[in-house]
Amino acid sequence: MLPPEVRIFRPTDRNIPMSVRDTIVSKLQQALSPAHLEVENESHGHNVPRGSETHFKVVLACSAFEGKRSVARHQQVYAVLAEELRGGVHALALHTYTPSEWAALPGAAPQSPDCMGGSKH
Repeated sequence: MLPPEVRIFRPTDRNIPMSVRDTIVSKLQQALSPAHLEVENESHGHNVPRGSETHFKVVLACSAFEGKRSVARHQQVYAVLAEELRGGVHALALHTYTPSEWAALPGAAPQSPDCMGGSKH
């Protein structure tokens, strides 16, 4: 569960906090107007308690990435999600593309590797 200072509530029900995944989707959609967006909670594959929302895979294609290198694209995503990264999101696997780069792919971003951290060694 997120600390109270980073809870985000659904506009229709002030008593139900949005999931971290939903918050990430909402913020990225609002800030970047992506042509393609996938946000997957990969926490289950890591050494965290059941139901955690700490590790995410983000596949994002947007025109805001035109002419930018991968590092600049990632920095742009980090800036949008700064509050989440301070408040409990431990890891983001980022796959960032321009719309034309995404269209040229076979339809899927690379799979995330298995977690080798924590007690999974």
